[in-house]
Amino acid sequence: MDIRVGDTLVMKKTHPCGSNRWLVERTGADFRLRCLGCGREVFGARSKFERNVKAVERPGEEK
Repeated sequence: MDIRVGDTLVMKKTHPCGSNRWLVERTGADFRLRCLGCGREVFGARSKFERNVKAVERPGEEK
């Protein structure tokens, strides 16, 4: 899956704050994501997050 820094990930499940959109801040073997609802940062394995992605939105790209 092609995920880059600056992309917005729409996840299958919502965060406890109610948002399901996350900003990618770091990529590699691990991801660092920031919740766009509450600002919480999470850091975890790429494989864990890739299973839960519903859509990838890139800045400047139309749907």
